[in-house]
Amino acid sequence: MRYTVILEQSPTSVGAYVPDLPGCIAAADTKAEALQLIAQAVELHLEDLKARGEPIPEPHSSSETIEVAA
Repeated sequence: MRYTVILEQSPTSVGAYVPDLPGCIAAADTKAEALQLIAQAVELHLEDLKARGEPIPEPHSSSETIEVAA
């Protein structure tokens, strides 16, 4: 499965979350580290859902970027 990950840059860190998996988040100093941590968080999140007998959400989110005049 391929889940959309949203990255948010702050002045001091990078946050990551997965819209299709509420509560699945990570934060790190760099984008690369945030992506590594969110991948681990997704695996743990899915394992937890399976262990509790809950359904695994199908990925349905996507993202696009747009250009706007400043």
